[in-house]
Amino acid sequence: MRIVRYEHQTSRGYGLVEGDMIRPLAGPPFDGVRMSRGAAVPLADARLLAPCEPSKIVCIGRNYAAHAAEHHAPVPTEPLIFLKPPSALLAPGEAIELTPLSAQIEHEGELVVVIGRRCRHVPVEQAFDVIFGYTCGNDVTARDLQRKDGQWARAKGFDTFCPLGPWIETDLDPMHAAVTCLVNDVVRQQGTTADLIFSVAQLIAYVTQVMTLELGDIMMTGTPAGVGPLQAGDHVVVRISGIGELRNPVVSS
Repeated sequence: MRIVRYEHQTSRGYGLVEGDMIRPLAGPPFDGVRMSRGAAVPLADARLLAPCEPSKIVCIGRNYAAHAAEHHAPVPTEPLIFLKPPSALLAPGEAIELTPLSAQIEHEGELVVVIGRRCRHVPVEQAFDVIFGYTCGNDVTARDLQRKDGQWARAKGFDTFCPLGPWIETDLDPMHAAVTCLVNDVVRQQGTTADLIFSVAQLIAYVTQVMTLELGDIMMTGTPAGVGPLQAGDHVVVRISGIGELRNPVVSS
C-alpha cells in the first residue's frame, strides 16, 4: 500500500493511493486501514503533506562507512542517535529555506522508517512487527553549525530541514533499496541500504532500549556518501527504489 496525507479543497486527511487516485481513509492508518465513504480524489489535484505526524524524529548518524569517511569521522561502534524537532518537517514540493545563520547547508537523502505500533524494548527478531512502512527523507544539515556546536540540535533542527514523503510505502525490502539524491538533475549521492552499518532491525532494537516509539514516529536511517551544498534556486530529489521521489526546491529565507 501507498499511504498519503493530503489536502484537497477544504478537507485534509490520510488516503490510500490507487493508480492516479486517492481513496480517503477514516483516520490515521497505523492501528488499521479503514476506508472512508468520501469520494476519491485525483492524485494530481491533491496537495501532499508530510505523510505522518511524528511525536519525534529519531535520526542515525554515520550509518554508512563511506559517509563517515568523507567527514574524516570514525565509524560508530554502536548507533549514533540524534533528534530533529517535528517543527522541521516539510511536505513534498515545499521549499527548503536556507537560514542566514549558516554558510554551508547540505542535503542528506535517507530511507525513513515509519513506526506502526507503540513499542519499547523490541528484540531484533521482532523489529519488523512494529514497522508500518517506509518513506523518503532529507536530513538537511547546517554543516558549519554542526562542526561549531559539537552537538547537532541546532544544525539539524531549523524549520524546513526535514523534507518527508511523498507517501508511506508498506511493501518494501529495507535492506535492498537504492538511495539516490540529485540536485538540479545531477546525481550527488548514490548508495544502497545493503551498506548500512546497522540494519533497520538493529536500529529499532537499539533505539527502543532508550525511548518509547509511538504510532507515526519516524526513524531516519543514515545517509550515503556524497552530501553536498545547497543554494537558493536548487531543486533536490531524494529517490528510493520501491518508494518513489521526494522533490523540494531551495529558497533563501
